[in-house]
Amino acid sequence: MTVALMWEARAAEGRGAELLAWARAQKLPSRPLRRETFRASQDRVLVITWWDASYDAELPELPEPTGELVSRAVHRWRFESVAAED
Repeated sequence: MTVALMWEARAAEGRGAELLAWARAQKLPSRPLRRETFRASQDRVLVITWWDASYDAELPELPEPTGELVSRAVHRWRFESVAAED
């Protein structure tokens, strides 16, 4: 089964580039099948990691940024794959 973990944060005013660099620099203790990083309006950063694991498996996740880098708590979601198309 494939599980996708989504991590989304909104940077504090004017700190979007710094949050993006911080997220990209974070190392996980094990390597996912895939990892992709996105940015969006309002200085939001989204990281999705894909894992070959059961839905309830313990998986490494990106931490909360320290200090005042974000304007709110990080949002996290977990999804399991039900279909894949090319």
